[in-house]
Amino acid sequence: MTDLLWTPSAERIAAAKLTAFRNFVESQHQQSFATYETMHRWSIDSRESFWRDLWDFCEVIGTSGETVLLNGDRMPGAQWFPEARLNFAENLLRYRDETEALIFCGEGKKELRLTRAELFQQVAQLSAALRAQGIAAGDRIAAYLPNLPETIITMLAATSIGAIFSSCSPDFGVQGVLDRFGQIEPKILVAADGYWYNEKANDTRDKLKEIVSQLPSVERVVVVPYLNDQPDISVIPRAQTLADFTQPFTNTTTIEFAQLPFDHPLYVMYSSGTTGVPKCIVHGAGGTLLQHLKEHQLHSDIKKGDRLFYFTTCGWVMWNWLASGLASGATLLLYDGSPFAGGSRVLFDFVERERVTHFGTSAKFIDALSKSELRPRAEYAFTELRTVLSTGSVLAPEGFDFVYQHIKADVNLASISGGTDIMGCFVLGNPTAPVFRGEIQCKGLGMAVDVFDELGNSLEQTKGELVCTRAFPSMPIGFWPVGFGKEDEGGAKYHAAYFARFPNVWTHGDYAELTAHNGIVIYGRSDATLNPGGVRIGTAEIYRQVERLPEILESLVIGQDWQGDVRAVLFVRLREGVVLTDELNHTIKQTIRTHTTPRHVPAKIIAVADIPRTKSGKITELAVREIVHHRPVKNQEALANPEALALFRDLPELQS
Repeated sequence: MTDLLWTPSAERIAAAKLTAFRNFVESQHQQSFATYETMHRWSIDSRESFWRDLWDFCEVIGTSGETVLLNGDRMPGAQWFPEARLNFAENLLRYRDETEALIFCGEGKKELRLTRAELFQQVAQLSAALRAQGIAAGDRIAAYLPNLPETIITMLAATSIGAIFSSCSPDFGVQGVLDRFGQIEPKILVAADGYWYNEKANDTRDKLKEIVSQLPSVERVVVVPYLNDQPDISVIPRAQTLADFTQPFTNTTTIEFAQLPFDHPLYVMYSSGTTGVPKCIVHGAGGTLLQHLKEHQLHSDIKKGDRLFYFTTCGWVMWNWLASGLASGATLLLYDGSPFAGGSRVLFDFVERERVTHFGTSAKFIDALSKSELRPRAEYAFTELRTVLSTGSVLAPEGFDFVYQHIKADVNLASISGGTDIMGCFVLGNPTAPVFRGEIQCKGLGMAVDVFDELGNSLEQTKGELVCTRAFPSMPIGFWPVGFGKEDEGGAKYHAAYFARFPNVWTHGDYAELTAHNGIVIYGRSDATLNPGGVRIGTAEIYRQVERLPEILESLVIGQDWQGDVRAVLFVRLREGVVLTDELNHTIKQTIRTHTTPRHVPAKIIAVADIPRTKSGKITELAVREIVHHRPVKNQEALANPEALALFRDLPELQS
């Protein structure tokens, strides 16, 4: 099979927003870009011009000020648009007509459609109710919600005021929620009475009761009825239904959009929790808005009236990415539940019925689909579908084949990679360029992406560390509580997370390679973060649950490359006389599932006699992962018990 899978037509290239932007920039600066690569080089070398041109081209609502960048050679420390004032929600609510804004489907149990005018009205009501509750700029609003229209409404209402929004999906257990929201101390918690998954109702009211009892900062719990139209919420302290909370403001028709600095905190996102409770990553409104406008309009070719669907939960950065589609005039398609509810057709039924133009999913879903009997192209026309987006984990070359053979031949398959840390992508799609098998199409405009060897030398067509060598607007403001008095020990955690390996260079933690086609191949994570099925999981969250069991002395978990994906493998050191029986195996998995999420449950649990540790007593996940994958382990002299590594080599349990 040829490596070239798709080439855009001349008509498509001419009509692309990226082409319009290129023409806009060329007219502004009296220069010509012969290729995408020359325009990308200009976007790095002339960063201030690029980001100001993007602001103007996308018609950002707000004032940009005279200065684009201060301290531009510092990472972290660069300041973008220091004089700017804007409001994130105002930009997302720029269109207020009778066209559709949100279309929701929840496993067929509930459906809802909202026009842009209706969305604006509901945001206005909730924004007024929050203000009446005393919510002000900088306060935190937390959402423990499925992917409902009310989640979008809550985010927009909060950010219209300048409050900071943060969300978790409702399949998180009590401890997982407390590990996140407990750090940011929200004043308002918005939650549903439950959620549907694989046609099963999951009532969350008891979990809510326990969560609220341990979140003293919460002044009001606002409950969104989902499982039941009139749920009994009497067990939940300080709770009101959403209708009751907003009832005094049903006649409100205007929103007072707070005009705030470019770096005003917008979202708190969460790291995977590899070495403890998850880090709280604070992202600013301006950087998030510009990055998403760029990625939507230039790299995904989203235009006003397009219909954008990304299969995601509210615990994944792709929910935030999807929500920003409103700023480009897209209709958002929201689905909540299992992608296989009632069979493997539910998402494609949705795509076909709602005339989706942009369909986003995970590489794991595409892989699972390829192993099923469904061949969507044989059953659906997908007449409006122009772009398929894939992220979460590496999309294997066979996944590319499946999309073009069995979903649609004339489609831009945009594999994208970046994540929570940057609220966007380092590498992603290009609607004006060909798609090659197994390759991400291009580096993002304005993103100085490179691949380094261990000494910091740039590499081409050789595997190395994915890095970014110059500052960009969607870098985190910092880790919570940045700007709130404690400043992350002077930014030490923030610096250690991304800049410790190569000074003044962002190291992302991916193995990557720049190809002969100017594309990128991602080979997986280069750090200890797990990524089974495209969902980032922190090892510490698993350890905290496993090691509460009396039978277990110590544990270690790694991601094992397996059948084109990554599976989590948990090693346990048991108390003397204890055997890893089927019953204990079940207990371990059930404990993890109950207190975190089903995604945290390892695919394999294996008993070992010892676990390697550093001289300071820390377990060494990376060393074990290297041994399991038959790669050399560096710095064994740092281990207190290097002989323990041999216990993990060629384990028969890892071969099935």
